Amino acid sequence: MTVRQPRYSKEEFARRGDEIYETQVRSQVEIGNHGKIVAIDIETGTFEVADEILTATDRLFQRFPNAQPWIVRIGNRAVHRFGSRSLKEFVSQKVSVQMKPSALNDKELQLLCLKSEQ
Repeated sequence: MTVRQPRYSKEEFARRGDEIYETQVRSQVEIGNHGKIVAIDIETGTFEVADEILTATDRLFQRFPNAQPWIVRIGNRAVHRFGSRSLKEFVSQKVSVQMKPSALNDKELQLLCLKSEQ
């Protein structure tokens, strides 16, 4: 098994990855791939799209064994989310309402959550 080492600082890695995604990759992958993963080699700009991180990075390493992959979830600010689900997801699963939760404003959602916890 090959042990790969980063060749750049975290800051340089992030700068290169974000720059390549915004200037070269985003326009090619955004339509029809929302929520999927794109693995980008920060040295060549080569990328792979897949449903899972390991699949995307494995494909990238098959093509470029020395790749330095930067991972982006297409259409999202972060690859992973920490913490609880969003308020709208909570309300839609825990509270039975006559209208769609997406049609409610934030104050109405908060009131419904408070009522459901009582």
